[in-house]
Amino acid sequence: MVGAGYIADYHTRGLQSIPGVEVAVVVAKTIEEAQKFADKYGIKEVTDDVATLYGRDDIDAAVIGTPNKFHAPFAINFLKNGKDVFLEKPMAMNAEEGLLVKAASDANKQLVMVGHMWRFDTDATYIKGIVDSGQIGEIKKTKGYGIHENWGPAGWFSQKELAGGGALADMGVHAIDTVRFILGDPKPTKVYAKIGTYYGDYDVDDSGIVMISWDNGTESIIESGWWQPHMDGAEAGTGLFGTKGYASVFPTFIKMKVGDVPTKIEPKLPIRTEHCEQPMYTRQMEHFVDCIKTRKQPVPGLVEGQVILDIVDAAYKSSETGEVVNM
Repeated sequence: MVGAGYIADYHTRGLQSIPGVEVAVVVAKTIEEAQKFADKYGIKEVTDDVATLYGRDDIDAAVIGTPNKFHAPFAINFLKNGKDVFLEKPMAMNAEEGLLVKAASDANKQLVMVGHMWRFDTDATYIKGIVDSGQIGEIKKTKGYGIHENWGPAGWFSQKELAGGGALADMGVHAIDTVRFILGDPKPTKVYAKIGTYYGDYDVDDSGIVMISWDNGTESIIESGWWQPHMDGAEAGTGLFGTKGYASVFPTFIKMKVGDVPTKIEPKLPIRTEHCEQPMYTRQMEHFVDCIKTRKQPVPGLVEGQVILDIVDAAYKSSETGEVVNM
């Protein structure tokens, strides 16, 4: 476990629920942080030097949940030493770094999974099934949200040197990947964006609107933000406008005609104890472990992670130039 912050708790709880899996060592910025985390989860070994782990023969894989700046270099070193890697989102600081991770993965025949965890969420999976079935017709437009209302992160998240970007790289990527998952992973063809910093004193963005054209004919609007005075939907909340109806994730429901009567259908899904609930993180880790054992390519993996990096880079470029970026 590389990193002992907020996200490492979810990943460790997920891994420790899987038979035959041991979290062998945790590495953090300081030994004190690593030890505190290890004590919480009964992890036997701690270190503050990730380089000592790269070549360890008793380690099969690394889970990297560090500031974005370290995603690519840490992953590449583990891959070169024959370790599979789980990378928190975004996969790297930018698309160029993402390609370096792929090159290391390909050269060393090791697996990479990327932490776009909403693909393992019950509600998102249910709505994907509705879209796949054709019940609401051809999807023409979507709206998605990655917004914090009256709240925003501090620390490395708000430092461009460590994060690469702000609310778009932090929150917007959830909304982008969620809608892409539901739509069946289309490829982006055009990106147009307006991104700015209006709510805090930092060198990254805290407000953005991104428009994405997909090769299946769908147009998507993605809103990202920190410290917004209002949010229209929860993190990864997505609305899909079809030719025969409408589907929503968070809140999760469908609107379509039953006979000739417009009807709202609310599915009976498991009650959520929290929005970002542990079960989807556990399912995510179950998939990663299964891929390690079977040597099948994880999804989301390098391909899915790279598409998100390409879109984010294009959005920042579009906002700077005022022009549409063709993909």
